[in-house]
Amino acid sequence: MPHQQPTADTATDFSGLWVALVTPFRDGAVDHTALAALVRRLADDGVTGFVPCGSTGEAAALDEAEQLAVLDTVLTAAGDLPVVMGVSGYHLGKATAWARKLSERPLAGLLVAAPHYIRPSQAGVLEWFHAIADASTVPVLVYDIPYRTGVTIARETMLALAEHPRIRGIKDCGGDMAKTRAVIADGRLQVLTGEDHQIFATMAEGGVGAIAASGHVQTKRLVRLVRLLAENRLAEARAEWQPLQPLLEMLFAEPNPGPLKALLAHAGELRDELRSPMTRASDGLRERLVALDAKLSRP
Repeated sequence: MPHQQPTADTATDFSGLWVALVTPFRDGAVDHTALAALVRRLADDGVTGFVPCGSTGEAAALDEAEQLAVLDTVLTAAGDLPVVMGVSGYHLGKATAWARKLSERPLAGLLVAAPHYIRPSQAGVLEWFHAIADASTVPVLVYDIPYRTGVTIARETMLALAEHPRIRGIKDCGGDMAKTRAVIADGRLQVLTGEDHQIFATMAEGGVGAIAASGHVQTKRLVRLVRLLAENRLAEARAEWQPLQPLLEMLFAEPNPGPLKALLAHAGELRDELRSPMTRASDGLRERLVALDAKLSRP
């Protein structure tokens, strides 16, 4: 079934469990066969949607043609499920042109990070997001991840961004729970956590879901968790959540997506291959991950 353009009614609801997708490689090239199969499996497991070409997808190591090819593979494999494309950079002219080009695809939205490396003022941060949102014809999610960009988005700036009609939510990796609470209380932006270990806390506080790398593994359990949290069934959600803690900790014990790809490779879903300077997980971590995932998968 072809991927449909989101309607006005559904385009701005980002609640649920989105998977921050890995990019499979085979002998140095993108493995589109593995990527399509992975997306179809995750769709069958009940995820809400997909976010290709973020940090988990090693987007910094993909050129524009590769990113578009990845996006098209994901759109085709996703069927009717929504896709949000990751966008990052520090050259505003290139970023706005890229947003316009991406908007030609049937996307649910763009996930846009603050400009990395250059460390602008808060006024500059506003200009960056406003210009990209103006250039886009699809909704924009603000990716607040200061430990990657070097840019802190202040609470007042985030609330000012909520005034733009196309900016609809945030992927929250800001590490500032007071800011998270303020944005949730304000109500204009949907808050999805991007920190996998914060899924329970953020949703219990009123967040609407997560964009999670860990959604590739133990997927049905994480889908169930997010649904229980959305229904405010906290005791049942806690029973799903607590056994997952060691796995989530282990998945990020070495730079993402190394550990995740090791586990997916063990399951036969892709090759354990990354683009330098990203590296494979250590043998010891891989063995511990495989053992823990097997334990969690037992009935």
